[in-house]
Amino acid sequence: MIKNIDFRICFSVMTILTVLVGLFQSWGIALSMLNLCLISAVMAMGVNIQWGFAGLINFGVMGFLAIGGLATVLVSVPPVHEAWSAGGIGILISGLFLAAVVISVFMINKKLSKHKYKNYFVFLIIILSIPLLKFIAGPSISKIESINAATSGFLGGANLPIIFSWFVGAILSALVAFVVGKVCLGLRSDYLAISTLLVSGIIITIVKHEEWLSRGVKNVIGLKRPVPYEVNLQESEWFINLVQFFNSSKLSNVLDPEAKISLLNQLVISSSGVFVKLCFSLIFLVVVFVILYFSEKALNSPWGRMMRAIRDNEEAARAMGKNVVKQHLFIFMLGSAIIGFAGAMLVTYDGLFTPSSYQPLRYTFLIWVMVLLGGTGNNYGAVLGGFVVWFIWIQSAPFAMVVINVFTGHLDETSYIKEHLQNSVPYFRYLMMGLGLLLVMRYRPEGLLPEKIIKN
Repeated sequence: MIKNIDFRICFSVMTILTVLVGLFQSWGIALSMLNLCLISAVMAMGVNIQWGFAGLINFGVMGFLAIGGLATVLVSVPPVHEAWSAGGIGILISGLFLAAVVISVFMINKKLSKHKYKNYFVFLIIILSIPLLKFIAGPSISKIESINAATSGFLGGANLPIIFSWFVGAILSALVAFVVGKVCLGLRSDYLAISTLLVSGIIITIVKHEEWLSRGVKNVIGLKRPVPYEVNLQESEWFINLVQFFNSSKLSNVLDPEAKISLLNQLVISSSGVFVKLCFSLIFLVVVFVILYFSEKALNSPWGRMMRAIRDNEEAARAMGKNVVKQHLFIFMLGSAIIGFAGAMLVTYDGLFTPSSYQPLRYTFLIWVMVLLGGTGNNYGAVLGGFVVWFIWIQSAPFAMVVINVFTGHLDETSYIKEHLQNSVPYFRYLMMGLGLLLVMRYRPEGLLPEKIIKN
């Protein structure tokens, strides 16, 4: 058993594997996989900050990712003026009413903290506010959703550059984490885990069914990009000249002018997709390096040592005068903000917002596997876990198909066994994921890159 693994070796291996995918499959697939690995690394770092730094269990990762995705709609989509004219005022009034309810609840908790009927007052306000909110917002929502329901049927957004939504997603996620933390962080860790799971379900329900806000299951397509569009590149003279320059030897072998033009067009089309993915890769790499840099700075600072002391022994930390709940709330908000940031990155890369795609397996379980496999409490481990898990998740199906073809090559194409195995390929990723996790937990329970013990 290898006791010590250098992170440079791990990332070198992942780099080689990515290059091999580009050489033997396609560079488009390799770059697309790289981009998803980078986004997953950001997600894993957010969870690692909560669990690895402070021991907080957040099973609501999916909900915070959805908040980040919703932010891309609210920020980048042009406003639907007809919808605003029909019911915008009612929605604004409803928002003010909801804000007044939230402020009232917090004021009661603060002013009547020792009153024996405090909880009854809070419960009464919440119960009464639900039908009132429905009464105020209901007619406006119906009017908004009836405006060009097939193409819009929602209020739209602010028509700003989509890159701003990444920061808005982080802020909105932090605000939701603040509310959840104020209620749940004083409870036991298992109660916190259940609470975050329930909150995640509520958020997903809202984005699925509140069509006036996010179009619900109708999806929002054609979101803006921070990088060029493939069609625009294909019509750009500089890009055509660039493709021609890098493929000059291949084009020189074609003598027929029409065939050469046809080949050049094919190369321009395929290269435009690769170029766009490469632009995304550069942006995502900058994000990962920036978050990793500041996470490492925080981890190795006195604050980071304090958080790990609280994680390891809360009672001792309280005895030393540390406000455990306050620090937990801060780090819970920080981790959730990073997760929301990653959620906005993912929707930006996909170019569409699909609320129905948020499933616990992919957007909660896999993220936790990344953290556990990479090594909790280690920022490099979280990044490595994001790369390893997502690589296995994507490449397990092609690998399974190769293995099946090798062992069933002698069988007839109509063979039931061969057909059954080929139809079972999509499920092979679950087998690979479970097997990989079992092996790591058996031979390296602390993860591939364990937490480093800092000696004062």
